[in-house]
Amino acid sequence: MDFFNHDKEFDVISMGEIMLRLSPMGQERLAQCEVLEKRPGGSELNVVSGISLLGLRTAIVTKVPDNDMGRFIKNKIRFYGISDDYLIYDTTPDTRVGIYYYESGAYPRKPSVLYDRRHSSINHISFDEIDPRIFSSTRIFHTSGITLALGQNTRETAVKMIRAFKEQGALISFDVNYRANLWDEKEARETILSILPYVDILFVSEETSRRMMQKTGTLQEMMKSYCTEFGTKIVASTHRVVKSPKCHSFNSTIYVAEEDKCYTGKTYEDIDVIDRIGSGDAYVAGVLFGLVKYNSVVKAIEFGNASSAVKNTILGDMPASEFGEIKRVIDLHNCDHDTGELNR
Repeated sequence: MDFFNHDKEFDVISMGEIMLRLSPMGQERLAQCEVLEKRPGGSELNVVSGISLLGLRTAIVTKVPDNDMGRFIKNKIRFYGISDDYLIYDTTPDTRVGIYYYESGAYPRKPSVLYDRRHSSINHISFDEIDPRIFSSTRIFHTSGITLALGQNTRETAVKMIRAFKEQGALISFDVNYRANLWDEKEARETILSILPYVDILFVSEETSRRMMQKTGTLQEMMKSYCTEFGTKIVASTHRVVKSPKCHSFNSTIYVAEEDKCYTGKTYEDIDVIDRIGSGDAYVAGVLFGLVKYNSVVKAIEFGNASSAVKNTILGDMPASEFGEIKRVIDLHNCDHDTGELNR
């Protein structure tokens, strides 16, 4: 797949909700803490943040309150080098930003999430509010199943955007990102099946393929089936082994339809997990970066795996690693000898 056919203003544009994450300090429980730390987050924001940090041009389409919380989000977007040209500001009396509460875990207690996102501004976004010039301005448009699950209005807007970007020659990237607390499996499956014919790059876990998408066979057979049934060009699937809340291993496989071939990386063993939220989005960011920058599936796996592994060690939803750090992690991971304890 050639990502260098057209000179575009942006490499990747995403669409999705940006939320506030409120978390207890340290290892406190939500039921006991009196201080909460606020951070922005959201799947599609995390993806374009990671891509921007690695050095490509990104933008995001979303709707935020026209108040101090919306300005907090706007400032974070700008800090990461993401274009805010397509932010839509909600001026209605009931405007609000979605919130979720995150409590970290320690074995045997699992991390937990509580959502307070109903009626947030993104649910009132309209296709007519979006500047039509955006649809011819990017190589890749990315969104996820989370956006499709938020409600009928958001779903219809996202689907219209997928079609409009596709018509203007953009590649469509889609992360299934199934969340059982947002919609049931039947509704999710039917909705996702309806947009898969537009999708060029698909991110879906083996578990989601087997359970929600009701596929059978080996991992490669399931990944290939998306390509033969819907014309998807690339399918990526991650493999995470959770040994404890603080110790994970991570790897991934990418299937390329044009070659009828699977590529698998080298596993990152015993990752020291500080905060796993957003690590899947960091993987998506690394893969899209590798595909766009190098037009290489091998590089996509290297940057995807490394970005995800490193994100596990960083507090908050959003990544914080630029190209140089991720490249050093990749080089060290591929090295056969000890390079020392410190970067100095």
